[in-house]
Amino acid sequence: MDPITLFKSIYSTLLLIFSIVIIFGLIALRQTNLSDSVHPAFAYFLFIISISWLTMVEGGQASLVGLLPVNKELYKDSHAKAYKSTAITNEGDNLDRYLLGRQFMVVLVVFCVNMSAGPIGGATLWGFPTWLTDIFFNGGLAMTLVTCMIGQLNSQVNASHCMLDYIDNYFALFTLWVAMAIEFSGLLHASYVIQLTVGALAGQPIESKEGPRSGAAAAFFWFRCLLSLTILSFCIAVTMVALFDGKTTMWESVPPGAAVVVFFVLMCIVGMLEGMQIAFFAVAKLQESERGSNIFAKKTCDLLYSGDGHNLPGFMIGRQLCVVSCMLFVARVTSVDMKGEANLFGVPDGVQGLFNTGLLGAVMLTILGSISWQLVASAFPIAFLSNPLTYVLLRLCLLLEGTGICQGAWVLAAIHKKIANFQRDEVYIGTAEERAKQEMGDDSALPHVGTGHLVKLPGFSENAPKSLKDLMRKDDNVKNYLNDVAENMDTA
Repeated sequence: MDPITLFKSIYSTLLLIFSIVIIFGLIALRQTNLSDSVHPAFAYFLFIISISWLTMVEGGQASLVGLLPVNKELYKDSHAKAYKSTAITNEGDNLDRYLLGRQFMVVLVVFCVNMSAGPIGGATLWGFPTWLTDIFFNGGLAMTLVTCMIGQLNSQVNASHCMLDYIDNYFALFTLWVAMAIEFSGLLHASYVIQLTVGALAGQPIESKEGPRSGAAAAFFWFRCLLSLTILSFCIAVTMVALFDGKTTMWESVPPGAAVVVFFVLMCIVGMLEGMQIAFFAVAKLQESERGSNIFAKKTCDLLYSGDGHNLPGFMIGRQLCVVSCMLFVARVTSVDMKGEANLFGVPDGVQGLFNTGLLGAVMLTILGSISWQLVASAFPIAFLSNPLTYVLLRLCLLLEGTGICQGAWVLAAIHKKIANFQRDEVYIGTAEERAKQEMGDDSALPHVGTGHLVKLPGFSENAPKSLKDLMRKDDNVKNYLNDVAENMDTA
């Protein structure tokens, strides 16, 4: 390890330890959003459970997506519980369903972290000077560092190389079931309406691994879409009324009008950052001439893909810091607090209690501030790159990553890996080349067939006529026939 990396690791780890200590101190002194009104023990419990679950939500995604092309029979006996998970996600469109439910889980868990450990306005601790409390408490640095390094980056580092060991437990399987249940509930089905709309605008049909829905299934699907749109509209109404009336956990010194502006600005920033990662990966394999002529698109691509390629993973780390920071602030802005006054819309106390949890803000942020932006970016990546704000946010993310403030996540990941005895996946299933030699190669047919996932045929696949490509998308018989042709050519 070079001296600069060593220095970053030490100071980042010390910052993390300091952040944990002051968060626990604030909870003990009843100076967080939850411990201010309930016993601190419950706030400790919710905080620890939320952070722990976030590690599995983040690590589980990396593992399940990464294991998608791997023949699951290779680890059926060695990792039986991981096999149970991938048997679900590798079936039909279940991976997409899991990712949709999982997105809401991330937002909800971050909201729970803010509820349990977010400092109240004017919080003080152990005589710390004002400048320090402004940075770590009011600025949210302590919460951001703990959430990013413990709950997200640490798990992503280990799960990216030790996918099988990471999800070979019932905690991972339970997390998958919860994500699938959230999607099935229809709470987020408004996202599918946005998906279909974006696909229509882009002229790109939404591909599926499953057959057309039956009459009953289609009716149930559209009923949930309508229900989700109704719930989303209600969430927007409650949040806006609470914001304009100053009935949220936002600091009292911030005027209601400013709180509304802050809310929309932060939601747009979260949306931009969510969409940027999709757009960046979408254009990563495009030739320079195909990335558009817009000056900001060119500047963004030159910065992102030049040199040794470090800037793309660097952006992902800096992006994580920005997204979590914004989510924590949005949680504060949208969590309802009636401050002893009458309930919103005259609802019963139980319903008002639901409003106070911040759940409505989580639903709104998931659909409008996360999923919808990702869908737009997937359909129009070049337009996303052409936005000047994309370049500005990219620079900000790279600056944050360059400070090394999250370098402690790698230290934490190394400790976690040692304690859990994680092994790299190659130890159990070999490399992709070794699997191919054993005639247990990765399944390249698993991803969706369609834009960005065209079946690869020898010699003429890249230059196939558009009419043939369109026919392959629409008719599985044509696709299967051409696959047979390709196989016969390989064995000839």
